[in-house]
Amino acid sequence: MAATPGTGRRDAEETKGAIIRVARHLLARHAHGDITLKAVADRAGVSPPLVLKYFGSKDALFSRVMDFEDDVDAILDAPLADLGRHMVRHVLTGQAERGADPILRIVFAPLHGAQGDILRTNFRTQVCARLAERLPGADAGLRAELAVAHLLGLGVMYGIARGPHVRAADIEAVVERCGPAVQAQLTPP
Repeated sequence: MAATPGTGRRDAEETKGAIIRVARHLLARHAHGDITLKAVADRAGVSPPLVLKYFGSKDALFSRVMDFEDDVDAILDAPLADLGRHMVRHVLTGQAERGADPILRIVFAPLHGAQGDILRTNFRTQVCARLAERLPGADAGLRAELAVAHLLGLGVMYGIARGPHVRAADIEAVVERCGPAVQAQLTPP
């Protein structure tokens, strides 16, 4: 994290972002109960009291990490007619450039006990239900969940299973193959 020129101080928003990224990383690899504030702070390059200053408590930090509101805007940021391709591109680009896509946190819900229930509830209401609101038709909820299921499977193959063929393929080539399958759920004939 860069210090603000001339002050020797870090930018607060940059530091908060780093803490959240570290907490997401740890939450994707360890049970919630096994993650300490010290581990988050050490990995983020800050002190545990600074984590507490910004977030108040471990539960408050992880409540923020388990929230999808900040992330869903980006994955849904396309016209409905091109949303399938956009969503596929977003998941793959996130994996390729940042090593993760925030939406994929749901895959690790079983690791987190009661916190996993919060993660699942947030995912259903903030991702699936919000997508369903954009879709026409009586079965919009089902189609939204099926579209998201395609994305999760692709994200798991790319980022978790590390499928060598998917990872070696050009992202746009995968978008052209998988985007229409996602789009078929969003705007069926």
